[in-house]
Amino acid sequence: MTSRLRVVAASASIVAAASLATRADVRSSSQASEIQLQLGDLLFAEGRYLDSLDAYRNALKTAPPDSLRRPRVGVISSALRVAEFEIAREEAEKLYQSDPTGPESIALYGDALWASGLFQDAEAKYTAALASAPQLARGHHGLARALAARTRLGEAMTEAQEALRLSPRDLEIHHTVGSIFERMHKFEEAAVAYSNYVNLLPNKDQSEKAAWSRAEIRFLRSFGQRVPFETDLGADDRLYTVDFRLVNEKIVVRAKVNDGAAQDFVIDTGSENTVITRGTAQRFGITPVTYTLSAGVGRIGLRGLQLARMDSLEIGSLKLRNVPCLIKNPPLRDIPVKETEALSPLALGYSMVIDYRTHKLTFGKTLPDEAKDFELPLRLYRLATVSGTIDGGHKANFVVDTGGEVISISQATASALHKPQGARRIALKVYGTSGWDDDAFLLPGVDLAFDTIQYKNFPVVVLNLDAPSALLGFQLGGIVGHKFLSKYRVAIDLDRSVLRLKNVS
Repeated sequence: MTSRLRVVAASASIVAAASLATRADVRSSSQASEIQLQLGDLLFAEGRYLDSLDAYRNALKTAPPDSLRRPRVGVISSALRVAEFEIAREEAEKLYQSDPTGPESIALYGDALWASGLFQDAEAKYTAALASAPQLARGHHGLARALAARTRLGEAMTEAQEALRLSPRDLEIHHTVGSIFERMHKFEEAAVAYSNYVNLLPNKDQSEKAAWSRAEIRFLRSFGQRVPFETDLGADDRLYTVDFRLVNEKIVVRAKVNDGAAQDFVIDTGSENTVITRGTAQRFGITPVTYTLSAGVGRIGLRGLQLARMDSLEIGSLKLRNVPCLIKNPPLRDIPVKETEALSPLALGYSMVIDYRTHKLTFGKTLPDEAKDFELPLRLYRLATVSGTIDGGHKANFVVDTGGEVISISQATASALHKPQGARRIALKVYGTSGWDDDAFLLPGVDLAFDTIQYKNFPVVVLNLDAPSALLGFQLGGIVGHKFLSKYRVAIDLDRSVLRLKNVS
């Protein structure tokens, strides 16, 4: 009997010791998580976002199951700042699943969807968040971006100002206010908003977005009292039509710079600005104001170019004055063709119609609603994009790029498709606005869908779009160029936020 009591006592001691050890482990793990969490907060406040991302991820690994929210929010916020879009989206989905009705969780998930280029899905989340929390600053900020992408700039500014009222020290809101003012062609107000953004940045923030904003402030203020994109009275009420030529699958029109002789310009909706070469700038006395960052396809990735102002730009019977432009200086070397001038009616604030059958380009502030075979929702957030589906389930955005030639997807998109390891890849030599893309390849056997437009078992070009994605602030899923567009009469209608396609065959 005594022996049995001793066994029972010993067993109880072991259980108690195990219980104490478990509580100690939990306490130790919780303390480790809290230390990493505090470190993450400190690093984030200093603008060291890569380091804060590591700290928050470490905190997330060691956090107790009931304390995952704070480190997860830190991971998402840091990942968005350093263009780790996939990490941000994965963690935002987990946050949303754990708290599907929480307004903050819904809005943060919207931010991650936005950074993934899924603008329509993000807008739905912002709307849902505001329905349950009308005073949520991040919800108003997200809705402001969504409305601006649909060219509803007045409504967008109202939402952005409400977000600013609710959270006046949120630097991202100031940046969005600046971008909306810039699209409204209110350059001085845009410069003030970007200055507020820069002033709120941590001193150690040396990000590309910070550098871009500082350059943009100098450039916007260089206009002084000049009216950007100024036209004659009544010019905005007209439609303009010009002839174009197809040269190497690119649309080429004639345009005049600073009242000079007409010269060739490529119509390039994949560019945010009118672009001229160094030779044209020197010939017409166009003086650079500052350097800015640009990014495109090619091994250079981020590329420093000069920002300048043209006194005038004429396309057909439309004459614009005080037109922002990029000068391709320094020029690229070791590419097979000379760099050319390019313009985008979208960047000038105009909707456009391309008729590939008659070789006519029509543009204007407002387009008539024409017959169409397909109509795709379109968003203009720095670049014009439409949504597509790859291999039946993966959603991605595609830039509508009249300067591009093929249908392509990004390496990030290709990786997300989880193709078999032995899937055939055909190496390609591709060059873009940032030189040669050494990693480009052709990926056969891809299914693409743009609403009811289907491409089955289709070969797509895979490009490294990491640099332009990081600079734009959202993941580029792919590009649709000449091969996609040339089958149709194409209308890019900013007022209605749609891409209309009418078969021309």
